Amino acid sequence: MVTKPWSSTAPPDEFRPYVEATTLLPEFTLRAVILGALFGILFGAVTVYVGLRAGLTVAASIPIAVLSISILRAFGRTSILENNLVQTIGSAGESVAGGVIFTLPALIFLGFPLEYSRIFLLALIGGCLGVLFMIPLRRQLIVKEHGNLLYPEGTACADVLVAGEKGGSFAGRVFWGLGLGGVYTFCMTTLGLWPGQPDHQPKWLPGASFRAAITSEYLGVGYIIGPRVAGTIFAGGVLSWLVLMPAIKFFGQLAPGPVYPSTVPIPDMTPSQLWASYIRPMGAGAVAAAGLITLMKTMPTILAALRSGLKDIRAQSGGSAVATSRIERDLPMKLVVLGSLVIVAMMWALLTFKPIPGAQTSVVANLAAGLFVVLFGFLFVTVSSRIAGLIGTSANPISGMAIATLMATCAVFLLAHWTGGAYAALALTIGGVVCIASANAGNTSQDLKTGYLVGATPARQQVGLVIGVLTSVMVIGGTLILMNKGLEQYNPAQIPLDIEHPPVGVMIEDRSYTHQGKTYVLVNALGSSTVPDGKYLYHPATRRIEIQWVQGIGSDKAAAPQARLMATVINGILNQRLPWRLVLLGVFLVIAVELLGIRSLPFAVGSYLSIATTMAIFAGGLVRWLAERGQAKHEHAESEVSPGSLYASGLIAAGGVFGLLGIIINLLEDPEVKFHFLPQGFFNIGQRVLGRLSQSDGLAVAVFALLALSLFIFARKKLD
Repeated sequence: MVTKPWSSTAPPDEFRPYVEATTLLPEFTLRAVILGALFGILFGAVTVYVGLRAGLTVAASIPIAVLSISILRAFGRTSILENNLVQTIGSAGESVAGGVIFTLPALIFLGFPLEYSRIFLLALIGGCLGVLFMIPLRRQLIVKEHGNLLYPEGTACADVLVAGEKGGSFAGRVFWGLGLGGVYTFCMTTLGLWPGQPDHQPKWLPGASFRAAITSEYLGVGYIIGPRVAGTIFAGGVLSWLVLMPAIKFFGQLAPGPVYPSTVPIPDMTPSQLWASYIRPMGAGAVAAAGLITLMKTMPTILAALRSGLKDIRAQSGGSAVATSRIERDLPMKLVVLGSLVIVAMMWALLTFKPIPGAQTSVVANLAAGLFVVLFGFLFVTVSSRIAGLIGTSANPISGMAIATLMATCAVFLLAHWTGGAYAALALTIGGVVCIASANAGNTSQDLKTGYLVGATPARQQVGLVIGVLTSVMVIGGTLILMNKGLEQYNPAQIPLDIEHPPVGVMIEDRSYTHQGKTYVLVNALGSSTVPDGKYLYHPATRRIEIQWVQGIGSDKAAAPQARLMATVINGILNQRLPWRLVLLGVFLVIAVELLGIRSLPFAVGSYLSIATTMAIFAGGLVRWLAERGQAKHEHAESEVSPGSLYASGLIAAGGVFGLLGIIINLLEDPEVKFHFLPQGFFNIGQRVLGRLSQSDGLAVAVFALLALSLFIFARKKLD
């Protein structure tokens, strides 16, 4: 029989007649589980690589959905529910890896080693926590907020899955976006025919920068979320990059030297340095405050979810559980409660019986860590899901949520006088688990939204997500450790240092460190105003730092900027050197925005992110505004899958699929990787073909404008 899949072109209630038909379709099959697990392993390892190198991650759901449609079809007839399960399992690897690389490498910067077993267990705990807490929240955030929370990647993924089933003009519009967006992405990122981020720094406004990450996926995300949300996000970026940063530059001209947390005098700072040193602490405070405000507004929703879950528990224990439809069936609430208790016990046992070397903490502190993980985990899982619903997981500031967790945890530690290096590692452990949970919750929300739109079984998806976590964590830690060891360098340096009275922020780790037959003093600088962050080898005879030990993670080849920020925050609070005034500026900025009646969360996210991201997203929202001018307003315009949103879905898929292809090619060309077999820069033909034109920002803007024009044309062209 021919079944008709659910469509995201209208509210799901209108497609209830097809639920019984989709029940006959295969869903949780062995081949879907195996293929999804393989994708989880692949995308987990790749995300570690690209995330450490670029500070960015590639969204996995849509690329996996596209690949699954093609691969499973080669093995015979497949169903939309099988393909959905594949992308659900596989995408967990990318999200868990993203949470890991944003936080746990900070152990290196704090002076502690990376251990495979520890990364494995913390990633496992955080990944499962993100899935568990989304079980009671699914009905409230995914179902009841349908139309308000768009979950753009989840909606786009549903479009791709339905297009693969439906074919015809519907599918053609998606694959036109995939094809043209793929050519655009390949030419830009792999062939290097034009810059990926044009940048203009006007001399008439020092400290400001007009820049845009002109990727196809940001353009597509902006179109799907619409002009209102995209505009609010961009407004935050405008305030940070075109108001606050020029103001800092203007008033900073009078500063005689560096102003903490920067080690560079303000007159000498670039816009990127201004943003990293001053705007991100403000943005972190803004995101934390907006998240708390959003949480307070969402409390009725959360309490309703908990009451519903407790009601289900009582009904099940009384033997009077009400039978629910397949599409409304979640894993039992008992599992959430039991899982939370198990996670607290696992955290306590890990920290008590297998502490970080040199970071033994008290039993009370370890128990508090387990409770903090559950408390902050639930808080930021909720916030992460709502942010993902507003702007998508690609721009979800999970590192900001981790920073908020670290601030709160370190503040408690400070009050309890737990300020040693061991407690810095403990705070990072808590923040890392919460960050991983937040990252996976955002991804889980998108997957559950996709399942909601195509008629999947929530309980089976939730089991699939746990399988994805279990398989991907096997490779994440190994990839992290291999990159750290394989990319390390020892660079000459000449920095005078009084080793007996080191400046604030400089710690002695080992007085007998041997390198190439010579004995040095190993020192670690973090948050110092005189020595740049990093590890150094000090020679007692010359009384100078002679060598900078650049470990693979933290080097220019794997900068790990978010993890460096986490280490700075922890060290700053416990040493009472965190720029609290900057953080509070962000908090009061959010309060002002709320008083104006503006949704503070997207605004705060925009103030935290680079304007390169927000400007590209705004471009997509602007195209949607132009495309819909003069057209009749539809009752469900925000959630409707228009011709433009189908094409935008293809653009998002293109950014993921061809971004991954570019990563693989970079691996094959990278001389630091043992299995490379292509000459470095073999595919990067921009300079050889176009010369200086390949570095032209004007060319980049022109080509991006053509891509935006293609989106406008397809948006105005009706479906057959």
